[in-house]
Amino acid sequence: MSEAHSNLHRSAWSDWWEGSRRTDIWWTLAWFDIVLRYRRSMLGPLWLTLSMGAMIGGMGPLYSSLFGTELSRFFPHLALGIIFWSFFSSMVTDACNAFIGSSNYLKQGYFPISLFVWRSMARNLIQFAHQIVLYVPVALWAGISLSWSALLFIPAFLLLLINAQALGLALGLICTRFRDVTQIVTSVMQMLMFLTPVFWLPESLPGRAQYILYNPLAQMLELLRVPLMGGVADSHNWWGILGWTVVSVVVSGLLFAKYRRRVVYWL
Repeated sequence: MSEAHSNLHRSAWSDWWEGSRRTDIWWTLAWFDIVLRYRRSMLGPLWLTLSMGAMIGGMGPLYSSLFGTELSRFFPHLALGIIFWSFFSSMVTDACNAFIGSSNYLKQGYFPISLFVWRSMARNLIQFAHQIVLYVPVALWAGISLSWSALLFIPAFLLLLINAQALGLALGLICTRFRDVTQIVTSVMQMLMFLTPVFWLPESLPGRAQYILYNPLAQMLELLRVPLMGGVADSHNWWGILGWTVVSVVVSGLLFAKYRRRVVYWL
């Protein structure tokens, strides 16, 4: 009986650490999620690659003409923008259902709650791995030469994962308690897609509209995209994301410590 209720008696830190270290569980669950999603499909997750490749290939020449930008410069920008935004969007929307979709496991009372946020993240990382390969032919075609600055992609991606974990814990708790928040988050992400330089170049904005580039998703996109295009992101993007990371970790930690024991009852 004590083992069945061990989840309720863990501290917040113990829950997070136990869920984080059990890579064998959450990675296997994420892998099975992908397998089940594409069961009886001949190409499986490669459909993600093909569909996004068709989207990038169709939009690149069109938007390059609309914005009057050279295709060899705009195409890599658009490809990385769509790939990373798809990753952002799926990570955020999946976080809303991280606990709801795992209710059968959570009701057993043994599994750490944080484990299912890692499961959601791992599932999206697998999908991202199938999509980022599209950038290789685009970069070769555009003649992008990478330098040592490309290594800045690594700390930027680590910051992304930290924020994804923190946001996953917070949204998972909130959306489990208030189910309508999932629809609000989905609508907000759709709006932010057009307020973030995914399809357009930042320098296209007039001076008074530059403030929209200070939203966290735009800053994170720049930190990830610019190194892969042979450049170095502005320092204000690093400071902005570091500040956002501190806030998100603190807020999600407080929410997780206070409300994690109620998740089973909200399900």
